[in-house]
Amino acid sequence: MSDEALQAAYEVMASRIGEQTSQSEWFEISQERINDFADVTMDQQWIHVDVEKANAGPFGTPIAHGQLTLSIMGHLPKAAAASNEGPKLEGQKLTINYGFDKVRFPSPVPVGAKIRTTGTLKRVEIKGGMVEIMTELMVEVQGQEKPCCVAESLGRLVF
Repeated sequence: MSDEALQAAYEVMASRIGEQTSQSEWFEISQERINDFADVTMDQQWIHVDVEKANAGPFGTPIAHGQLTLSIMGHLPKAAAASNEGPKLEGQKLTINYGFDKVRFPSPVPVGAKIRTTGTLKRVEIKGGMVEIMTELMVEVQGQEKPCCVAESLGRLVF
């Protein structure tokens, strides 16, 4: 990609800093999903999978793994992508998940809760011939004031 085209893509994205880029529909976290995640990750901690013990525990119910929330939060906005795809960038081939700058889990996700993710573009840079974007993703639990996860997600737009 030419330097001019890369600069043009950067300018388009930089003009969106501070904008909400996505918001997913509400998504229910079931005990079955928690159990499946526990099996895959080998994290069988009782606060997640032992319903009887968790009901008597500190949260009064089983809670989702923080890593489960982190793993699915990026998928949730894809359901809303058809209505909020963002700008078309000339020559873009794909977007790569580059990782996270910061991740926090301020509150638990009780079994049966519904969560949704909202993304806000916070930073845009040119790095290694790609446009790197940092999006703050906030995952909220329906009916709770505190979010259950706040993360700074990094993506690289490849041309």
